[in-house]
Amino acid sequence: MQCSWKAVLLLALASIAIQYTAIRTFTAKSFHTCPGLAEAGLAERLCEEGPTFAYNLSRKTHILILATTRSGSSFVGQLFNQHLDVFYLFEPLYHVQNTLIPRFTQGKSPADRRVMLGASRDLLRSLYDCDLYFLENYIKPPPVNHTTDRIFRRGASRVLCSRPVCDPRGSPDLVLEEGDCVRKCGLLNLTVAAEACRERSHVAIKTVRVPEVNDLRALVEDPRLNLKVIQLVRDPRGILASRSETFRDTYRLWRLWYGTGRKPYNLDVTQLTTVCEDFSNSVSTGLMRPPWLKGKYMLVRYEDLARNPMKKTEEIYGFLGIPLDSHVARWIQNNTRGDPTLGKHKYGTVRNSAATAEKWRFRLSYDIVAFAQNACQRVLTQLGYKMATSEEELKNPSISLVEERDFRPFS
Repeated sequence: MQCSWKAVLLLALASIAIQYTAIRTFTAKSFHTCPGLAEAGLAERLCEEGPTFAYNLSRKTHILILATTRSGSSFVGQLFNQHLDVFYLFEPLYHVQNTLIPRFTQGKSPADRRVMLGASRDLLRSLYDCDLYFLENYIKPPPVNHTTDRIFRRGASRVLCSRPVCDPRGSPDLVLEEGDCVRKCGLLNLTVAAEACRERSHVAIKTVRVPEVNDLRALVEDPRLNLKVIQLVRDPRGILASRSETFRDTYRLWRLWYGTGRKPYNLDVTQLTTVCEDFSNSVSTGLMRPPWLKGKYMLVRYEDLARNPMKKTEEIYGFLGIPLDSHVARWIQNNTRGDPTLGKHKYGTVRNSAATAEKWRFRLSYDIVAFAQNACQRVLTQLGYKMATSEEELKNPSISLVEERDFRPFS
């Protein structure tokens, strides 16, 4: 009887040991799924050699700013970049796009889109796990000893431009401007940067390279992540005006229409309609409040943020469950009432935010606005943007073209 009891005890201990080993093996694996690289036609050189990191037992908050070009996303990104406990990356998916697009032979086919989105999701998973080595698959030329000078807009990330990732001369608290960061910091050591990421409680990433929130469902539902999506939208008329001013060659025909009063016969209207369709599809999903987005999605209109930046930022941080850092509050105060001449850089964030949100009304002719309103009627209605019914109404700043709407987070 005594031998039987000892045998049972030994079997129980062996079972516990086996389960412990299995759990350790599973949780030591990195987030990234390397088959996506093979599908994209890239070598899987980093799948085995990269460091492995623990499962997300700490429940870091993973933040994704989902936006489109010229919608105010750089400004929103800074609301997280200035937080001392947030590791912020500016457009890391640029590297995926820059690597894969030259490989596509069919243009923007559905198959190419699937490959691009699959690679983007794999990279986001890895970055949220602070596995920066995985990014090396998309950096050209490849980093040497995990160091590179080819990170897109490195200077837009405070962490990558301050100690210990960067060690410039001067005060320990020195914060470098974007242009100075690349010049004074030298090569970026991805090993040190990954350590700085792991030391922070939250990771925030901004992207204008994912069309719709539906494209993120696999990440939102991934139990290894604690992903929360901030979808930033802006009046498409304002986006069109801003792009026409910023990307002058690409939007040359829109500018020609404004200058001559005649619509060019070969105008690329998809430069406008694609934005409206992506917004409409994504917002429709968000406003339907599917179960998979519960507690994970917040819609933010740029105009609401511009008119009352502090109040809206407090709402965003409340949704995320993160205390608002005093550095963020100070940055808002210094960057939303600024001299407009200081915000001339096309990706700059120093500006009078309320005035900037309305500037498009004086940069587009009424003919162009009427065309945009007809092409984008559905999404304008969805998001509470009013139609301008005349030139006089368009140019009268005392008449608001933004309805009072309260887009509460889905919680």
